[in-house]
Amino acid sequence: MIDHPSEEGGIRRGRAGRTAPALDDIDARIVDELVRDGRMSIRTLAERVNISRTNAHSRVDRLLRCGVITGFHAHVEPTKAGLGTAALIALSIEQDTWREVSRRLAEIDSVEHVALVAGEFDIVVRVRTEDNVSLRTLVFDHIQSLPGVRTCHTWLIFDEFEPEHR
Repeated sequence: MIDHPSEEGGIRRGRAGRTAPALDDIDARIVDELVRDGRMSIRTLAERVNISRTNAHSRVDRLLRCGVITGFHAHVEPTKAGLGTAALIALSIEQDTWREVSRRLAEIDSVEHVALVAGEFDIVVRVRTEDNVSLRTLVFDHIQSLPGVRTCHTWLIFDEFEPEHR
């Protein structure tokens, strides 16, 4: 999907060689509102998007069924949850091991996100741990030692923020 800025400042999704239909403006506004506040009621959502509650409800149901909306999640402040250390880890792996390496990474509790990438590295992983000692143990004992991992580069994340447009 290609994201295009809409007149209202949100995101309008467009087609980019995909068979899935593009979101219309109302669907895109619904998604934008739910990204901002996934706990809002259908009534509030309908008011913000300026459609009926029945229409809002049926559209949200359709967006869930189609997999556009995959769920509603609590946003947790990692440091307050005891996870004060975050890092990005870039891995170079042996050819044809990405499925197994990705599967094993996904099984590690401290792993938050796994991305297969093109370029100098093959996989980039975002992790969160209690402290630097836990991070060291995670990297040396659990990630670097995975079968298929050739090299491992770790960058400590000093600070993070969400873009304001979300």
